[in-house]
Amino acid sequence: MRIGLLTEGGYPYVSGDAGLWCDRLVRGLGQHEFDVYALSRTERQETAGQVALPSQVTRVRTAPLWTAEDDGVVHGRRARRRFTEHYGALVSVLCEGVPVDAGKDRSAPQADRFGNALYGLAELARDEGGLVGALRSEHAVRALERACRAPGALGTAREARVPDLLAVAAHLEGALRPLSLDWYEDDGNDGLGSVDLCHAASGGAAALPGLLARHFFGVPLLVTEYGVRLRTHYLGAGAGAGAGAGAGGAAPASAAAPAPPAPAVRSLLAAFHGRLAAEVYRQAACVTPGNAHARRWQERCGADRAKLRTVPPGMDASRFAEVGESPDAGDPRTLVWVGRVEPAKDLVSLLHAFAEIHREEPGTRLRIFGSAAGAEGEAYLGHCRMLAAQIFPDEAAGPHAVGDNPVSFEEIGGPEVPGLAEAYAAGAVVILSSVVEGFPVGLVEAMFCGRATVSTDVGAVVEVIGGTGLVVPPRNPRALAEACVDLLRDPGRRARLGAAARARALELFTVEQNIEAFHGIYLEIVSRSPVRRVVLDAAGEPRPFAVPAEAWLPGRWTGLAGGATPRNPPGSAAGPPLPGTAAAHGSATTHGPSAPRSTTPVAATEGAR
Repeated sequence: MRIGLLTEGGYPYVSGDAGLWCDRLVRGLGQHEFDVYALSRTERQETAGQVALPSQVTRVRTAPLWTAEDDGVVHGRRARRRFTEHYGALVSVLCEGVPVDAGKDRSAPQADRFGNALYGLAELARDEGGLVGALRSEHAVRALERACRAPGALGTAREARVPDLLAVAAHLEGALRPLSLDWYEDDGNDGLGSVDLCHAASGGAAALPGLLARHFFGVPLLVTEYGVRLRTHYLGAGAGAGAGAGAGGAAPASAAAPAPPAPAVRSLLAAFHGRLAAEVYRQAACVTPGNAHARRWQERCGADRAKLRTVPPGMDASRFAEVGESPDAGDPRTLVWVGRVEPAKDLVSLLHAFAEIHREEPGTRLRIFGSAAGAEGEAYLGHCRMLAAQIFPDEAAGPHAVGDNPVSFEEIGGPEVPGLAEAYAAGAVVILSSVVEGFPVGLVEAMFCGRATVSTDVGAVVEVIGGTGLVVPPRNPRALAEACVDLLRDPGRRARLGAAARARALELFTVEQNIEAFHGIYLEIVSRSPVRRVVLDAAGEPRPFAVPAEAWLPGRWTGLAGGATPRNPPGSAAGPPLPGTAAAHGSATTHGPSAPRSTTPVAATEGAR
């Protein structure tokens, strides 16, 4: 079958989110064809280049979220009326807020109004050639102001001032840029209308083209979220998410750290992202969270429990095989921490816990492997180094010996520790001390290595560990110290927990398990909701029996014969496709003024189906 893989800020770019997972998925499912539709977040990400793509990737189409050229589209009176109607309806829903645990009966009318307004804007963009200018216009700001001042609007919305309205309108313009892309052609082989299934690698902006493909062509949508995008927006809302932000809520790289947005801005943007997430969950054929923690977030945001299928992210276990098969190779007196150094990892509590561990078990060492995450991480790492020097003065064996601190801060990649496997092999117990965590990748790596673990109860830790390690409350150095001392004093227990952890990780968290799960989900979705394409002849009349029965079966024989033109299914919006042509092999094409810049470097031969 032909899969439209939708990404934002990740694959196929060298840097970005979920790129490794997407690459493994595409390479593991070589029996299918993949068209990649990628939204980039920054100019730096685009200039860094793309990864080498396998032959099953037949097309790559990219578009930026960080900028959009003026499309030059001038709407007539009727088009302006349509825009004001749909945009006004959308922002009116935002000004009413998002009901929390309100039940389906109360939230369904708002969901229908938001969806109808969103698809109305998409149909206008498809008919007229783009919405960039309209979304930046004074009409948009005035429609937003009317919605904020209307009876029944939230108090925070009524308090919005002109700078707040401009900030919200700018954010909505960036978030709705995918509506103006030329990805929704109806010419049979180009665009999302030609795929059998859309697979969004995250929620938010990545899933928006999938919503439009479902609306225009009836293409089923699969959404995978290993980190819930709405949760990410909430966590970042206090750090300037609304000031000059693009679709992802990220400020331009050249801008200084913005001030936290006003309450009106936070409220309206939270309502927009909440409504978008609810619409994505409502229209998706299947949603695959990576763990129960993400699943609970999705259910609270409106996802139907019947559509949810937990699929843990697959990880490469082969590079940890040698260490996992030699569980006794590590120093039995050494504790290991591996990860990115940042405040959320709570190394301060770990250092205080190790002070107590060192008193109970003299001679114990703590080795911290990791590099700082950004400027904040650099400052935090410096603070932790100073704290370690204060708590643990250098110890010397005699008056003429050089002192040695029992805590060391090291980076992976040196001659002693060339890789992750060697870092985990350095000790007998691996510690996770985080106060905030999604899916604990480092914990799974330690399990692959057959190491006993002590972790804080955050995120998906309990679900991942499954009784094969010790779990303590976060920000509790005493509990962390007691658990570590127990394992240091009981080598037999360490061995049993390490063996059980490795067996669990190999059963649940390998790449092979992940690929097999998605292969089955693809077949299940397409079998339940195949794309029924209507074919027209040269005169524009429907051609019965033009699509052979084999077209509903996965394979490369599903092309349309005789130059027939597929048409969007009955009940969907009609309209001319936006201008744009596929690039020749190895080249790129800049599309017309109807959409933000969109390029099409072809990774492999354009497969005519």
